[in-house]
Amino acid sequence: MRAPTRFVLPIEFAAVARPFAAPAHRYAAGHRGVDLVTGAGATVLAPADGVLAFVGRVAGRPVVAIDHGGGRRSAIEPVTSHAVAGDPVRRGEPIGSVGEGGHCHEVCVHWGVRHDGEYVDPMSLVERRVILLPLGTPWTSGRRPH
Repeated sequence: MRAPTRFVLPIEFAAVARPFAAPAHRYAAGHRGVDLVTGAGATVLAPADGVLAFVGRVAGRPVVAIDHGGGRRSAIEPVTSHAVAGDPVRRGEPIGSVGEGGHCHEVCVHWGVRHDGEYVDPMSLVERRVILLPLGTPWTSGRRPH
């Protein structure tokens, strides 16, 4: 399976609550993914084509991991899914819904991506860039940025 060149956000119309922060070295502190603000129960999408590598709980949180091929793997949590490891997924296809147990002050999902075992900024892979809106600008969903 060939690694895709571009991903989509796993949450439509998501705002970034906390960006990726690369650690100084492999075991240093950092934020090895991006937190995306969403609503409870929102649909979670496959960021790229792949195969579900893991669907289960890690540290009490529901997690879905996708092997995209080419050394790339996504992990998204908290995601409640009825899919099973080994199922193929297509970019933009629903893979579950936002579950309970996230680590944000608001409801969010954490999305991490590894390439050949090293964490990379997921936003650098996204097909469309996030657009920053002025405070008070309504979202399509009717929510307002914080």
